[in-house]
Amino acid sequence: MQSSRPFSRLYHFFLSQFKSPQFLRYFIVGCSGVVLDLTTLYLLKTIVGLTPVVAVIINQIGMGAYIFLLNKYWVFGSSGTFTRQATRYIILTIVNYGIAIFWMWFFNGYLGFNYLLMRLANIALSTVWNFLLYRFFVYRK
Repeated sequence: MQSSRPFSRLYHFFLSQFKSPQFLRYFIVGCSGVVLDLTTLYLLKTIVGLTPVVAVIINQIGMGAYIFLLNKYWVFGSSGTFTRQATRYIILTIVNYGIAIFWMWFFNGYLGFNYLLMRLANIALSTVWNFLLYRFFVYRK
């Protein structure tokens, strides 16, 4: 039984992160980001006439700045070095960017699933890993 104890502590530690007021603020920023993300994606595709993949590429640049600034100042209240945090955020964003593009290509372009539903699914999954990475890597004090 003792060997499972460190895993149990780790599990409860990570679970407690999602019950914090900080996560609630992160969730609010995320929800506003989802609405803005899907709205701009829809407009870029239907009004501007871009393909879903190109629309996601353009869309993510604006969303990145929006999310970084709200998370830095409101969610995590970070007073750390802007450049260092921005660099870490950009690294994480590049990874997420690649995942989002591949996700859209594979599920919409290759399998034919609805582009908005696929974007929403991608956002939902990335929410969990991003909170932990923002808290312990990007905005770490």
